[in-house]
Amino acid sequence: MKQLDLNTKLDLLSGGVHRGAFKGIKRGIEREALRIQGSGKIAKTPHPEKTGHALTNGYITTDFSESLLEFITPVSENPEETLAQLSDLQKFTLANMGDELLWPLSMPCFIEDEEDIVLAQFGTSNIGKMKTLYREGLKNRYGSMMQAIAGVHFNISFPEQVWQSLQSISEDKQAQQTFISQQYLGLIRNFKREMWLISYLFGASPALCPSFLQGKKSDLPFKTLENGAIYLEYGTALRLGDLGYTNSAQSSLKVMYNDLDEYIAGLREAIRCRSDLYHEIPDYRAAEPKQLNRNILQIENEFYSPIRPKRNAKSGETPTQALERGGIEYIEIRALDVNPFEHTGISLEQIHFLDVFLTYCLLKPSAELTFDAQKLAGKNLRQVVNQGRCTELELEREGVPVTVKQWGSEIFADLGRVARMLDSNSGKSVYVEVIEKLSRAIEAPALTFSGQLLSQLQNRTLEQGSMGLELANNYKQLHQDVEYGYYDEAELAAFAQQSFEDEEAVRAGDTVDFTSFLDDYFSRA
Repeated sequence: MKQLDLNTKLDLLSGGVHRGAFKGIKRGIEREALRIQGSGKIAKTPHPEKTGHALTNGYITTDFSESLLEFITPVSENPEETLAQLSDLQKFTLANMGDELLWPLSMPCFIEDEEDIVLAQFGTSNIGKMKTLYREGLKNRYGSMMQAIAGVHFNISFPEQVWQSLQSISEDKQAQQTFISQQYLGLIRNFKREMWLISYLFGASPALCPSFLQGKKSDLPFKTLENGAIYLEYGTALRLGDLGYTNSAQSSLKVMYNDLDEYIAGLREAIRCRSDLYHEIPDYRAAEPKQLNRNILQIENEFYSPIRPKRNAKSGETPTQALERGGIEYIEIRALDVNPFEHTGISLEQIHFLDVFLTYCLLKPSAELTFDAQKLAGKNLRQVVNQGRCTELELEREGVPVTVKQWGSEIFADLGRVARMLDSNSGKSVYVEVIEKLSRAIEAPALTFSGQLLSQLQNRTLEQGSMGLELANNYKQLHQDVEYGYYDEAELAAFAQQSFEDEEAVRAGDTVDFTSFLDDYFSRA
């Protein structure tokens, strides 16, 4: 296979038979949001019944807790359509949850006690009970508080023409799906090296309510606002740092991204390896189980990574079984905070930036990523999470110190070239304009999401809970005022009703008891 640099690829893709190859990028969004009471405290009520059954409604469900909603859009090539779908799902849900609101920030609202975070309930089917027991395991392993953090997941897949063009210009003779999987893994490696930029630009969790710590001490250099909120002066995305979803046992797992078989083997080893940390917690064979099993990972989904290779699984398949069967189909980005400045939790501008950034990660040459290099990428990310807006901050690139400003400017220069290629497909300048606008944040950290949010907290002397509550009320009113943009109320109500019928069918399909069901599941995992 011929190795080509980024500029050569961009030149070849900008004209001739390959022009327009990137037309038709497909995207989907999953946005999480806590349900809260009008007072700002977490809601303890069950999942809103009129939105459907959490197990079988593919658009409106729950994540860790009953109060942590998840809105899932279908796949679309039109980003405006995707945002309209996301807005409609939230509008419909808000209309069916009484006086409750959607919390507009990633870090949770005031939570008096971890026991206020009620585990998500998925019904009495075997798969439903498995989902709840998995969450019981998360609670007993890491505590509920970190599971109350909300984020946005961005799914992307590139059109068939992209793979045909890239395989042609690189003179690659492999089977197309093998080539596709290799290219997606290259994207993942580049993303992991430079994902700190996502945290820098879009991190929106530099502050949190002190209740989040539940009286525990932190080594982070928190400062306190007059109103009581604690924050990191130069922080960007506490959600992605040591306060977020972490698992010390996972730090030693060698899940690598250089080869698909290697990735699958690494993840499977993790779900089969017994843990010294969790072996005393009763598993599914006990009379009162508190986790699925005693392994480092209960199931594959427990492995935290800010980016994942994915394939839509068939019924009964695990994620790695789906990848083994058909190769990588799309990529899931899990590194986005909820955008507090948008009622949907993510903006069109962010989608356009991610299109460019992920295309850049795909086209840029991607050397293999060693385990030490992965750890270095994680270290760079943590530094940006905690100190990203400090103008003196230095990261490490291939053993050499480099400032955020220098490295960021170099990335944006490449992103500008990628944006011009993508814009050449449409004759518009959407991508170039977004890159030019966001590049200013490299010179001016105050323009980042975290900079803007902290400025509001400081200048308006708002307590973070008051700000979140104000935004939550504003967004609820906005949803009430705007018309449905893609779905309509009757259609979403029909989806909800169908989900109850689908859940009944799942229950009716159970032929063994819960223990036998899990025996079979883990024998095949």
